[in-house]
Amino acid sequence: MAYVRGRLRASVDALEHLVGGLGTALLALGALLWVMVVAVTCLTGLGLRLVPGALRSVRSVADRERGRLSRWGTSIPAPGPVQDGLREAARDPFVRRELGWLTLHSTIGLVLGLVGLALPVNAVQDITFPLWYRLVPPEDGAPGIVWWRVDELSEALLVGLLGVGLLVAAFGFGPALARVQAWPGRLLLPPPPGIDLSLRVAALTATRAAALDAHALELRRIERSLHDGTQNRLVAVNVLLGAARRAVRRDPERADEILGRAQDAAEQALGELRTVVRGILPPVLDDRGLAGALAGLAGSCAVPCRLAVDVAVRCAASVEATAYFVVAEALTNVVRHSGASQVDVAVRREPGLLLVTIEDDGRGDADEAHGSGLTGIRRRVEAYDGRMTLTSPSGGPTRMHVELPCGS
Repeated sequence: MAYVRGRLRASVDALEHLVGGLGTALLALGALLWVMVVAVTCLTGLGLRLVPGALRSVRSVADRERGRLSRWGTSIPAPGPVQDGLREAARDPFVRRELGWLTLHSTIGLVLGLVGLALPVNAVQDITFPLWYRLVPPEDGAPGIVWWRVDELSEALLVGLLGVGLLVAAFGFGPALARVQAWPGRLLLPPPPGIDLSLRVAALTATRAAALDAHALELRRIERSLHDGTQNRLVAVNVLLGAARRAVRRDPERADEILGRAQDAAEQALGELRTVVRGILPPVLDDRGLAGALAGLAGSCAVPCRLAVDVAVRCAASVEATAYFVVAEALTNVVRHSGASQVDVAVRREPGLLLVTIEDDGRGDADEAHGSGLTGIRRRVEAYDGRMTLTSPSGGPTRMHVELPCGS
């Protein structure tokens, strides 16, 4: 049974991949036709100015395929925009690879997408054909690949058996078709040899800078909390103890009152110190683990929160702390800005990744450019070499998906 469920899930995923690849293949076909038109006009010299624009359209379609493939496997980094000048565009090391991919994907990818979509559609039509075969003129046969005459129920049942065969073929060959469809993109859309390293260095430089900025902000937050809160409380304790010491001989009752105030100030200072410490690395992670810590956040959230945690093995402390920070900050944003009536938090572990998803039914329109803590979340995630995806259309829902590397 587990094997059947796994095969069924793989087949459904393959169908989704094939349909997505069919969409990018149609875009690639349009871009290829435009490139061919520009190439023909270049023979007369009129199309030379159109070349950078045509290459930019190719880059846009290729970036869509990069994003699609990155969602289903190893991430493929996207290059920068194509330069405006003709010489600069021609020197782009990605251009020739993208043109090769465009040719392959607009043909092979299109055909495989159509085949992958046609198999389950025709299977459903043929399997159900015995239920409605009388509605079709006998000389028309059955929809799909059946062209012969169908008069009797027995012949319609044969068509149904053919549909079962098509369904088996869809389940059996769907994943292979999806892999072949993705092959040109996996081969040609990654950076050329030597470029990948430079892009990786640039990405690491950017994430390192973000990590340093996040660290500096965190230090300033801690310093501000200690200076504005705890330090003032301790100064008050010191002043009150000095006053109590001077009053202890002259007015013992007054000294007792001052000592009580000093004790209250000391307790407040201890509470503020605990708050600062929890902000650095929540002790609840050590005491209760990630699931227990997140349960505490969900239980204290002002918006009803449904929590699902599927993490059988503990991750590194830094990974759990980052996940805790992401959920805590996201729930704070939901309470303050979303107007939601429900929020769902899902955390699960896959090979090499800890996946965190927060989704609410609020008004949407969450924008990193307007703050709301989203920039801080992204910096914290990218500093750990993770990835954050935010979708928040107007009217909602808002969905944040975070991937954190956590080893095998």
